[in-house]
Amino acid sequence: MKDKVPSPAAEARAAKPLDDMVRENQATVPQALRAVKIVHTLAWAIFAGCIVVLPVAAYFKNFQLAAILIAIVLVEVVVLFANHFRCPLTDVAARYTSDRRANFDIYLPLWIARYNKEIFGSLFVAGILFTLVRWRFT
Repeated sequence: MKDKVPSPAAEARAAKPLDDMVRENQATVPQALRAVKIVHTLAWAIFAGCIVVLPVAAYFKNFQLAAILIAIVLVEVVVLFANHFRCPLTDVAARYTSDRRANFDIYLPLWIARYNKEIFGSLFVAGILFTLVRWRFT
């Protein structure tokens, strides 16, 4: 028996579901990247907020809150350290784009994204030192 060769029209009908799947996957890529960027930005805001509030808590001698804030940020430091000083969400976002600017994975201005670790790392260390000094002389 001879195998039937499908007509071009039959091939087009068979390829249509595949084309639809590819189109659906392409449509979900921007949505997935947007979702990762939103989650990453929210996580960043929480950690940045902890760092900014730390010296305020110490100033008002709320050392229990200061300790909680330090612990929260230290969890993130451990995660970054374990991931070679890269946020794991950066690797997730990289799956959805070839863009590699400093802010491709987060909704932050480029200059903040580029110097994020330097800025907030310095503020965190300064906040810890301020907290220790306030605690010591209380």
